[in-house]
Amino acid sequence: MSASGRDDTADDLLAALLDGMDAALCAFDSAGVITHWNREAERILGWSAAEAVGRHGFAGWAVRPADADEIQDRLMSAQEAPGRQVHEFALLTKDGGRILVRTQSAAVPGSDGKPAGVYCAFSEVHAQIDLERSIALSEALMDDASWGVVLVDVDLRPAVVNTHAARAFGSGRAALLGRPLGDLLLQGVEELEGALQHVLAEGAPPAPLELWVSVRTPEGVRRRCWRCGFLRLASPLAEEPVPLGVGWLFQDVTEARRAELDTGQLRFRTNQLQRAGRAAAECEDPAEAAAVRLDYALAGFAEHALVDVLEPGPRRRLVRAAASPSGLALLLPGPGTIPVRYEPAHPALQALDRVGPVRASAPGAPGGDPAEGWARARRWPPGATHALCTVLRSRGRTLGTLTFLRGASRPAFERPDALYAEEVAARVAADLDLATATSTGSPADNAPDDAPGDRTGS
Repeated sequence: MSASGRDDTADDLLAALLDGMDAALCAFDSAGVITHWNREAERILGWSAAEAVGRHGFAGWAVRPADADEIQDRLMSAQEAPGRQVHEFALLTKDGGRILVRTQSAAVPGSDGKPAGVYCAFSEVHAQIDLERSIALSEALMDDASWGVVLVDVDLRPAVVNTHAARAFGSGRAALLGRPLGDLLLQGVEELEGALQHVLAEGAPPAPLELWVSVRTPEGVRRRCWRCGFLRLASPLAEEPVPLGVGWLFQDVTEARRAELDTGQLRFRTNQLQRAGRAAAECEDPAEAAAVRLDYALAGFAEHALVDVLEPGPRRRLVRAAASPSGLALLLPGPGTIPVRYEPAHPALQALDRVGPVRASAPGAPGGDPAEGWARARRWPPGATHALCTVLRSRGRTLGTLTFLRGASRPAFERPDALYAEEVAARVAADLDLATATSTGSPADNAPDDAPGDRTGS
């Protein structure tokens, strides 16, 4: 190819690059004559390249005469200044209108290294401000937002994480990038990934979503409730929307949700105690009334309730009196009844010694063989994984123990559960005491104990 052919190709390539730019661009030679004018400049001002190229500056056509010299001096001063120069001034459109533009100008060096002219990129001020606002918003979200912000790629891996989100995950921002969500969350990852996949396929949901998750942190696993919003991210440069990932914003609302759950749970349990009291009042047999109270107490609280009473006499041995929800009424032990074979360290015996509730849970993974063996060794029904033993006391005497049992699908008993169990035990103990007095014609033979202390085993 000849030298002239190569020059023509280079000029065509340069013209194509200039016309494909999103920003308006013009260039001046060292004398201030316009040498280049792209299509975006034509779109903004209305002047074509044929009308603009060859003119000396903007005077007489693209600026007001009063502003022409000042604008020309500011633009051409870029030849002598290092770096880029930013200016704002008003230009005239072809139809006579005025438009405020922001320009960035810089020197164009010649082959000898000396300034050979100036290039000037400009855009409407409001468009530039919108861009700057978008950039500022992105930077603020990534650094200072009070919400957690995570940009997730199409493989559902974090690509950008802000400071708040990193604190929520208990890790550094860089350490979270590119890791599967399953490495970060112990529970709730399926629901989160399902929501992200839905956003990629269908778009953002119409309302925020609340998810309960268990977060792996160096300090251990934390159970949290996050209020989440999602945005599908698509490339603005593609002809058709191409998903780049999902913008995931979340806020920790754990304390508020726990307060709501605690309030609802307290209301439900209070209603159950009231309903149980009304039902028990219709029972002629106090032992039957005690069994009715246990059935009401189990609802939403535990799967099993066991009543063990102290056998008459000086020996403190426990005898099984009732097992709910079998539907059997509470039966008081008679002479010669075989005691329950509890080991010395059994939680029910610990509750007797402490005169207070004792909580216990099976070791290892819930639902496995260790849990089955743990329940069998303590003479509890199969599947029991969490236990809460409390004392039956009435008129200053310990009458026995009441044990509530939960399976692996429920959480372990906590202190509020122990307080509720003690309230149920006090009412069951009153019925049991009345049943004992009715059957013997005199108060129970157990000697009075010391008043119970406020002690809860763990």
